[in-house]
Amino acid sequence: MKMLKYTFGLLLGAVVFLSSCRDFVEPNIPYSTFDTAAYLRTIERTSTTFNFFNLGNSDFALTIEAVDAEDGATVETVEIEVQHRRLIPGVGLEYTPSAGPVGIKTLSASDFAPNSESRFLRTSFVITAAEAIAAVGLTPADIEGGDVFEFSLILNDKFGRSFNRENVSGNVAGAPFYDSPFQYFVSVVCPSDLGGTYEYTATNMDSIYGSCAGTISGTTTWTPVSSSPGAYTISDGTFGFWDCYGDSWGSGDVRINDACGTLSMTGADKYGATYSMTVLSSTPEELVFVWLNSDGETGEVTVKAQNGKPLPPLN
Repeated sequence: MKMLKYTFGLLLGAVVFLSSCRDFVEPNIPYSTFDTAAYLRTIERTSTTFNFFNLGNSDFALTIEAVDAEDGATVETVEIEVQHRRLIPGVGLEYTPSAGPVGIKTLSASDFAPNSESRFLRTSFVITAAEAIAAVGLTPADIEGGDVFEFSLILNDKFGRSFNRENVSGNVAGAPFYDSPFQYFVSVVCPSDLGGTYEYTATNMDSIYGSCAGTISGTTTWTPVSSSPGAYTISDGTFGFWDCYGDSWGSGDVRINDACGTLSMTGADKYGATYSMTVLSSTPEELVFVWLNSDGETGEVTVKAQNGKPLPPLN
């Protein structure tokens, strides 16, 4: 009998405990009155760079989708702002001409429309490089390769709320499903397309070891370096000069670098001598430059444009 009472007591205690836990963990949460936000899902980045060599035909273009509890219908406006920044060597990141973003375009609710791929409203917009440059108070002549234009989106809804890069969560901004950063970085890039095999002639070859009279003709191959855009490994940094010595280029690693049309030569040959270059002239038909290494060897080279592929402006 004593054991029965003890068992019954344990059972009753367990029931009371579980009952009290249930009341604690199941409060009456009003799910139906939860507040919901809105965001702008990036559907397509049509254009996100400005071509330094063709600013007049460059633009920033996006397709975005308004996601909210009403399938995008809460959107009142989307303000688009822009600011310009430049990384200055030895100084750091600077915004020019001022640090504050400026308005460049405003999308209204009527700009958003239904689409065949989802239930949410979408819109597309285009901002030209010329518009962005003028908005920040600069001119095309002020722009340099490597500059960045920061575009920021501010979504204002019919409830008086604003959603932007300052209050968006990291998951919504960066997760692939949401892809709503409210901020886009448009770089001024300098496309380089110098890869290939060129015919050349070399003259004025000289060194402390002796000169090489006359002219050497041949071909030079410039191979793009995948890890370093604008850099090209050249097949012979001396452009045939060592043939005068009965030597060969071998395992040398010398590169020509194209930084927005400004050429430089870097790297070293198999003996450890380093290389540099000075451009004398450049036309669509030919490039003329002088190479020099740290052993005092030098030569003047004329590189001919490839068939059907004129050389870009270089210096």
